[in-house]
Amino acid sequence: MSALILETRGLSKHFGGLRAVSDISLQVAPREIHAIIGPNGAGKSTMVNLLSGHLRPSSGQVIFNGRDITGLAPNQVSHLGVGRSFQRTNIFPSFSCLENCLLAAQSRMKNSFRFFRRSDSYPLVRERAEQALQACGLSSKGHSTASSMSYGEQRQLEIGMVLATEPSFLLLDEPMAGMGKEESSRVVELLAELSRDYSLVLVEHDMDAVFSIAKTLTVMVNGQMLASGPLERVRNDPAVQEAYLGDGEEQF
Repeated sequence: MSALILETRGLSKHFGGLRAVSDISLQVAPREIHAIIGPNGAGKSTMVNLLSGHLRPSSGQVIFNGRDITGLAPNQVSHLGVGRSFQRTNIFPSFSCLENCLLAAQSRMKNSFRFFRRSDSYPLVRERAEQALQACGLSSKGHSTASSMSYGEQRQLEIGMVLATEPSFLLLDEPMAGMGKEESSRVVELLAELSRDYSLVLVEHDMDAVFSIAKTLTVMVNGQMLASGPLERVRNDPAVQEAYLGDGEEQF
């Protein structure tokens, strides 16, 4: 087992003449929150798509738990233990919270395509779904229809669905996008709690949230890595400060 849960080596993605991600070497330690920040167009979401298998790199490697997973399909990456959430909420609105998590848990069963048997008839599936709801803070909402919940709770549910697939590593793409302060605070608490058991790579624009929970920070600009390392060191890096100057005041 590698000391790092995730590592990229010279990872690049080009779309014709556009270098969306260029020569990124990233390291993520077990049970840490590693935040990736940068302005719009920096390549953050492309980076997440490369890590999850949704995009094939033009060059470079992705190493997960010591195994080269470069070029594997998203379902293969997921089955190895990489759980991923998306910028846009990805749930089944007409289903209950428990049903959403049951479907996610059932996807890990060898007989997951036996559609004519209720997913909650599998004791292990139900156990995993209920554990996921508890872990994401929605154990009291199991029978609530997903569409009836607040936006923040729907984002929590999406994280719960990821947890139901039994990952060891979480890729979260802007989990607090569109939230108010109170909802963001709830998700920050949830992510801090999850970091006790999981490694997390977090793409986020909410700097207050990032600075309150991340241990490691990577800053991307124009597809390149500007700086990466312990939060305070990167935050105080002169090049990072210069990149985030706005209207004469530091955004940090």
